[in-house]
Amino acid sequence: MRKAKNDWTYDVVVVGAGAAGLGVSIALKHAGIKNFAVLEKHWVGASFEAWPAETRFITPSFPSNSVGVLDLNSIAIGVSPAFSLRAEHPTGREFASHLQAIAHYFELPVCEKTDVMRITKFGDTFLVDTAEETLRARHVIWAAGEYQYPRLHGFFGSDLCRHTATVASYAELEGDDFIIVGGYESGVDAAYHLALEDKRVRLIDRGCPWNENTSDPSVALSTYSLERMLEEWFEEYVELIPHTSIASVTREGNTYEVTTQDGLQFQTPTQPLLAGGFEGSHKLVAELFERRKDGYPLLNENDESTIVPGVFLCGPAVRHDNQVFCFIYKFRQRFAVVAKAIATSLGLPAEQLEKYRQWGMYLDDLSCCGEECATC
Repeated sequence: MRKAKNDWTYDVVVVGAGAAGLGVSIALKHAGIKNFAVLEKHWVGASFEAWPAETRFITPSFPSNSVGVLDLNSIAIGVSPAFSLRAEHPTGREFASHLQAIAHYFELPVCEKTDVMRITKFGDTFLVDTAEETLRARHVIWAAGEYQYPRLHGFFGSDLCRHTATVASYAELEGDDFIIVGGYESGVDAAYHLALEDKRVRLIDRGCPWNENTSDPSVALSTYSLERMLEEWFEEYVELIPHTSIASVTREGNTYEVTTQDGLQFQTPTQPLLAGGFEGSHKLVAELFERRKDGYPLLNENDESTIVPGVFLCGPAVRHDNQVFCFIYKFRQRFAVVAKAIATSLGLPAEQLEKYRQWGMYLDDLSCCGEECATC
């Protein structure tokens, strides 16, 4: 583990050492930027290691090929989890080990167990306060991700539920009768693995993501999830309850009662599971960004704050118009945009970033997310 230096000014401080933080750090190196540090609250890939043991990537991994198409789950040119892990759908723990190997290979200046408490701009310099010291930087890239910040509220009694992000293994959950609130990817994943253990599941969602008329997994379920829903045991043990919003969850003795806004009531002796997504770490630095109407940070064409120049955002919270960059293969296309903007401000040519354009990463064009999707 590296130790950050508090006695000089970094050109860039990157917050987060997950897929986004490491990916944009490699792009910084390609841009010729050497004086930077990557601050990680826990350790490289910690969020992926925290996934339930059974959970796998919904986007498939294939090795890079001769026509320049990257593995969907790659974070940099020339690396592929399919090749290094020999897995089409890696587990979180497997992908964490992949990220750790990448950080070592590219010799990234990661400072683990460094918790960023506050970021303040003072003149032309940022003061990055950690739990132990204050660092100075000319630019800051916020890439802290979202998995460690689950959405725990939304209806009365949601605190009585257990968020799927806190489950170490679905096989270890006790009980035979489960209610899952939220029918998107994590909800279906939980239902699939519980059904595999012959447990009854009622999967409740306010919409009907398994029936959306779009192929974009930013909006509808991935093919991987839809395929698993066709398994015999899934259809036998899982009851799908769409277009149903939750009003409250209460507990009386050993019984949980889930009440819908339509007045329906469901009882279970097992703590309900909440699969309602994540708040995202961008909420921790909300004062550094203007907000869009949907609550996400407002960014300029370089993924930079519109009110605090020098602060950039990388990762699944990046939004431009109606484009949602919530998967690795989407948000990685923005790494070179950020690296080029910072390199330019430092007077560097950033010539090596041209290879990102050649590999399908668009530096300036915001008209498309870079993949075929319903939005585009």
